[in-house]
Amino acid sequence: MTDRDTRHRRAMQKLKFHVDERVASASEQRGQLLIFTGNGKGKTTAAWGTVTRALGYGYRVGVVQFIKGTWECGERERLIDDANLDVAIMGTGFTWETQNRDADTRACQTVWCEARRLLADPNVYLVVLDEITYMLKFGYLDIDEVLEALASRPAEQTVIVTGRNAHRRLLDIADTISEMQEVRHAFNDGLQARRGIDY
Repeated sequence: MTDRDTRHRRAMQKLKFHVDERVASASEQRGQLLIFTGNGKGKTTAAWGTVTRALGYGYRVGVVQFIKGTWECGERERLIDDANLDVAIMGTGFTWETQNRDADTRACQTVWCEARRLLADPNVYLVVLDEITYMLKFGYLDIDEVLEALASRPAEQTVIVTGRNAHRRLLDIADTISEMQEVRHAFNDGLQARRGIDY
């Protein structure tokens, strides 16, 4: 065995020790608040992946789509027949396309009522608030009301918030924040979104 191999083996053993030590010290069990944000692709996709994981264990899941609900969504199409999945869709498309703030606000408030119902249900293990960050940014939802609903949810319930420009006060209370960073995006080179890949 070379010196390099020996150093690598020792480094891996040290890493394993630290990981094992941290796993052993993690003793708290409760639901979490996860935020998937940033300008890169994959926030909603990551949330649907977690939805699939939770459904795979037989947990009840709620997904509230604030923007992309009118679009085709391969994950939703595949999972919609699962009796443990509840999906609510705002259904007005992208807010900057409608140019009707009153209609957008009403649609947002309607779907927010569904979100609040899910957030109050102790039988719902996971709630995804897909692209709710835009509703807060554009003023369709009040941040205090959202924070109160999150704080009042059942202790075992996990919530995933997705969207760019996550509100600072949401970030302050999150357990996990993942930022998707755009390095390169095919759309910028004229490539259209691809069915089964991008949606």
